[in-house]
Amino acid sequence: MKYKRVLLKLSGEALAGKQKVGIDGEILERFTQEIKVLYNMGVEIAIVIGAGNIHRGVAGTGNGMDRTTSDHMGMLGTMINSLALQDSLERNNIYTRVLSAIQISRIAEPYIRRRAIRHLEKRRVVIFAAGTGNPYFTTDTAAALRANEIDADVVLKATKVNGVYDKDPVEHSDAKMFQTIEYIDVIKKGLRVMDMTAVSLCMDNDLEIIVFNVFESGNMQKVVMGEKIGTRVAKFV
Repeated sequence: MKYKRVLLKLSGEALAGKQKVGIDGEILERFTQEIKVLYNMGVEIAIVIGAGNIHRGVAGTGNGMDRTTSDHMGMLGTMINSLALQDSLERNNIYTRVLSAIQISRIAEPYIRRRAIRHLEKRRVVIFAAGTGNPYFTTDTAAALRANEIDADVVLKATKVNGVYDKDPVEHSDAKMFQTIEYIDVIKKGLRVMDMTAVSLCMDNDLEIIVFNVFESGNMQKVVMGEKIGTRVAKFV
């Protein structure tokens, strides 16, 4: 396999499925089975999951809510999703630990970098909850930050589309997908890969991002094996 230690970024919105809110049990199980394949291959897996199926911090401000309060609510939403994923993984005999950036000692361990790395070395899946622990930062940024901290080989950005396009493929039938693209071009073109802070953090530390369709069965494994799936974002392509 090409990548030994990966940071998987999952969308909270994807967990909701057609119901748009909450957690769809079938999709949760589907993600679990895809992760299980990597786990059985010996891949060290860290995960950051969003909270778009519960509450998006930015969206809350549109209704007049204080941004800091709204972001803290989003962090708690990621904790709910993290616990659901942990439960699903452990029902499939995959040892899992949830590490939280905010202190919730009754249900999750505090995030400590060395502890996270040790869990990975002990063949445990590590789920990073509560983002960075700070408002005004997205879970994309949390994924890029944690990936760099644990020396991950790659950030796997799991989406509902096949990769990075020059424009929204849902709204534009003539949208063209990039096979490879440089970080700086993502920033210049304002492409919606991850937020710009996350892309910049990966660029500064030469950490590859691969954007792929998580709903196509087997794609996770194909990416880890080095097959040309989705879009590869790197310094020089």
